[in-house]
Amino acid sequence: MADTTTTEPGRDFIRDIVQADVDAGRAQVVVTRFPPEPNGFLHLGHAKSICLNFGVAQEFGGRCHLRFDDTNPVKEEQLFIDAIQRDVEWLGFHWGEHLYHASDYFEQLYRWAEHLIRSGDAYVDDTPPDRMRAQRGTLTEPGQNSPHRYRSVEENLALFQDMRAGKFANGACVLRAKIDMASGNMNLRDPVLYRILHATHPRTGDAWCIYPTYDFAHGQSDAIEGITHSVCTLEFEDHKPLYDWLIARLPVPARPRQYEFARLNMTYTVLSKRILTGLVRDGHVSGWDDPRMPTLAGIRRRGVPATALRDFVARVGVARANSVVDVQMLDAAIRDALNPTAPRRMAVLRPLKLIIDNYPEGRTETLEAIDHPDDPSQGTRPISFGRELYVEQDDFMENPPKKFYRLSPGKEVRLRYGYYVTCQSVEKAPDGTVVALHCTYDPQTRGGNAPPDGRKVQATLHWLAAADAVPAEIRLYSHLFDRPDPGADGDAMAHLATDSMEVLTGAFVEPALAAAPVGTPVQFERVGYFCADPDGTPARPVFNRTVGLRDSFAKVKTPGR
Repeated sequence: MADTTTTEPGRDFIRDIVQADVDAGRAQVVVTRFPPEPNGFLHLGHAKSICLNFGVAQEFGGRCHLRFDDTNPVKEEQLFIDAIQRDVEWLGFHWGEHLYHASDYFEQLYRWAEHLIRSGDAYVDDTPPDRMRAQRGTLTEPGQNSPHRYRSVEENLALFQDMRAGKFANGACVLRAKIDMASGNMNLRDPVLYRILHATHPRTGDAWCIYPTYDFAHGQSDAIEGITHSVCTLEFEDHKPLYDWLIARLPVPARPRQYEFARLNMTYTVLSKRILTGLVRDGHVSGWDDPRMPTLAGIRRRGVPATALRDFVARVGVARANSVVDVQMLDAAIRDALNPTAPRRMAVLRPLKLIIDNYPEGRTETLEAIDHPDDPSQGTRPISFGRELYVEQDDFMENPPKKFYRLSPGKEVRLRYGYYVTCQSVEKAPDGTVVALHCTYDPQTRGGNAPPDGRKVQATLHWLAAADAVPAEIRLYSHLFDRPDPGADGDAMAHLATDSMEVLTGAFVEPALAAAPVGTPVQFERVGYFCADPDGTPARPVFNRTVGLRDSFAKVKTPGR
């Protein structure tokens, strides 16, 4: 389970740090940032970071910047930039006028790189990449100094300027910081600050052929923007000494501090951007917004409201220790968000014809159905009732076991908003498959009211009138991976589920759902929560299952609630 320990209700160690800095006057205005790389779509882990960074800024009356770490043009696309902005806004946050890019600072970063060369803290190394990796050593053995570490300042400046001028091929040389090849922290063993990439950048075009690494661009971009609290996940903890080393040696306008928190890990879920990219690239999913994907675009298409995701992040909490959250915790948050608001409708996913033999042929009547049992203000809607209906196949058994209370020969049930009906016989295809139920109804039970004799039934079924039921496609999604810890053995793709999506093409829905706007949440009574998908049309809508009705997860107590 997640570590949700906090110092007080609604607090966590990050907020305590910020509060202490504000109280001590170290932060006149709290400034945070969310710095995504535009090389893919945002996922659930990013949602936690977004809520934390934007949330802290809001709570302390400061601001949060959206800054694209666009330092690798080989993998970056405008598609990703647009998607990231869309997702942050959907989640409920906005950067106002504070939209930035690392590429905004390329010229300044270059000048600071030259500053490091002049101060003897950086050098150009043209050691072949394989040999350079070998010279870095291991966790138990120190690295070896490059023979190019001792070049003069003048030679390094000239080489670095030639790198910028495009005189070298990709990989021919790099700019490295001169720190300590014997350091126990691998990130301090003369890390690369600039590399050559002859590639067109989405924003700067072909103006540059050398690009700063994340480690060099990140802290300096924070300093330029006056970030007071650079909050990131724990995998960057070992990078913090390099972050501080660079800040200390450059004439930056501010001295930001980095703080780390535990990233989000969830059962049956992989949040590695490399693996998510592979799923899209290799066609295992329909795209970044496939409803099975843990991307914000996929989650949104599946019908999860932003309020549910924000609540989920609050329930998970912010801690220092890594932990794994049960995916059912997210499902519980989704149900809690949808239950009070989602209108109720009827849909039959696997239809079975039900014929009421004593109902007048050609007759149709209009019944009244409530839109939400707990919210009368949502009103009611008319639904048609006739001689031929559709019910769920699972609601009938010819030879039922004990405690099966739904339809079977001789059994009476209540039709939601309709009548009491009793199954009298079944109609079968030549192969023995039941294709229709023949029933009788009690005219005195209109609207599903109890009969005058007071007899009771033990089941209420949903249904649709065959005359106006709308054909629909229903997509039922489950876990994309078939084990709780898909990456534990190092090969997550080996655990890709083969049954993560079931498509029901013969389903029917109420006429009221034919023109449901894309993304509209709805509860199919007795089935689950769904939303309209953009693939649908009014003649044949498509619905994605957001989450089932049953909550097998014991509700997690949110700190302070």
